[in-house]
Amino acid sequence: MKLIQAIPLLFLVIAPAQITAATLEVDQEKSRIQVDAKATGHSFTGSLDKYTATVEGDSSTIKPKAFNLEWSFKDLKTDDKKRDKEMLTWLGGGDPKGKFEFSKSWVDDKGIEHAMGKLTIKGVEKSISFPFTTKKEGDWVTIDGKAAMDYEDFGLPIIRAMAVMTVDPKLSVRFHIVGQIK
Repeated sequence: MKLIQAIPLLFLVIAPAQITAATLEVDQEKSRIQVDAKATGHSFTGSLDKYTATVEGDSSTIKPKAFNLEWSFKDLKTDDKKRDKEMLTWLGGGDPKGKFEFSKSWVDDKGIEHAMGKLTIKGVEKSISFPFTTKKEGDWVTIDGKAAMDYEDFGLPIIRAMAVMTVDPKLSVRFHIVGQIK
């Protein structure tokens, strides 16, 4: 009788050891982080050329445990050097930084996985959440998602040029992160 009572206890002790924590080594050549903006009469995309990413999770379920991203806005390129320079001035000049810190994930009632975290721009922190997908092939993991944000939430003014052109404050951030489990 005591053995039967001990089995559930033994399972509780052994089960946590079955979780296979792993780090994802992000391949920046295969990955991309892009910001889509709409302006009066046109739209444009900025691509983050360089960043630091720390990604951890369970390698068997690919459930995230940590996803932290840091970057310099100097590395956000829109294929228009004048616009890139003006963006840095708009952000306050110098070498403005940004970061995202993952806090939790969940699956909604439609079976879609979501993440939540803190996005910091110009020292202003805001919580954001967004849907994402993960796919594992061997030791390689791909994480895809799209987050909506409003740059006015970070104390940034509406961008206006030539008295008629305005950049919509609602931006879309798309990411495709590819990495190898280590």
